[in-house]
Amino acid sequence: MIVNDISLKTMNTFGIDASAKRFSIIRDEKDITTVLDSNENEPVFILGGGSNILFTKDFDGLVIKNEIQGFQMIEENKDFAIIESGAGEVWHEFVMKCIDENLGGIENLSLIPGNVGASPMQNIGAYGVEVKDIFEYLDAYHIKDKKMRRFNAQECKFGYRESIFKNELKGQYIICKVAFRLTKTHTLKTSYGAIENELHTMNIANPSIKDVSDAVIRIRQSKLPDPKQIGNAGSFFKNPIVSNELLNKIQSNYTDIPNYPAAQNKVKLAAGWLIEKAGWKGRTYDNRYGVHKLQALVLVNYNNSKGDEILKLSGLIIEDVKAKFDVTLEREVNIL
Repeated sequence: MIVNDISLKTMNTFGIDASAKRFSIIRDEKDITTVLDSNENEPVFILGGGSNILFTKDFDGLVIKNEIQGFQMIEENKDFAIIESGAGEVWHEFVMKCIDENLGGIENLSLIPGNVGASPMQNIGAYGVEVKDIFEYLDAYHIKDKKMRRFNAQECKFGYRESIFKNELKGQYIICKVAFRLTKTHTLKTSYGAIENELHTMNIANPSIKDVSDAVIRIRQSKLPDPKQIGNAGSFFKNPIVSNELLNKIQSNYTDIPNYPAAQNKVKLAAGWLIEKAGWKGRTYDNRYGVHKLQALVLVNYNNSKGDEILKLSGLIIEDVKAKFDVTLEREVNIL
């Protein structure tokens, strides 16, 4: 069923009060066909958990909310299991289901907001793990051709917070199901970030995948605002990848700059650190929006701000960081 003039305020974690000219919910492939057959050649936007989008205006077209559910074991042996999930499942709830089944490799990605369908689109990552590390395949529905297609990892063209669905195939497919290859005998990744310190604080010497998940959750909750309380989309900017030459230049003034090896003699810098050093951490505007006081990477909607105000703020930050460090930040959030 398609309805008209629906507010999307409760469907995006920024809490921006935008509306859709037309709106529908899909729960299976049949729904997709029915909704698209009813569309009057209007622009189509697929909405998942709404955790990685900033609405700067109303959407003059059809918004389709993906609520396809499902959790199914497709294949298993003594070493691994392939689990298929509906794209509309909440990501964190999916992670918890896997951990309850003692399936590993996904524990470092606990408490990331959004739905399963967005995970390969964004190639979400945290604490040394990315979705591409555990990805098996996805099934997606081509909006124009009205056909289902399966994509393997190579076809998804994963990059840092990137995939083919954010680039050449953007807006062409509806991701319906995603499958992940998870471990039964686990190799934990605890050296990235503050996980080892958090496990020490928890008095855990021999952690399980559940312990690592709990540590990640504690870390994230300590520094990231809950979207249910303060409107935000998590990390607003990507961590920039720069040349070693530029790193050396910055280190001449900031010896403590965090940096991590990247491909082709380059390094990844911490965008939050750059923004904080540029003096933006904790800034607020009219008590309505600003930069979070604990994590400079997160822009927040405190009280009924508009999307274009937050977009303008992000532009000022990009300009300032460029001027101070010669580093160009890139927005991670999808701007609409």
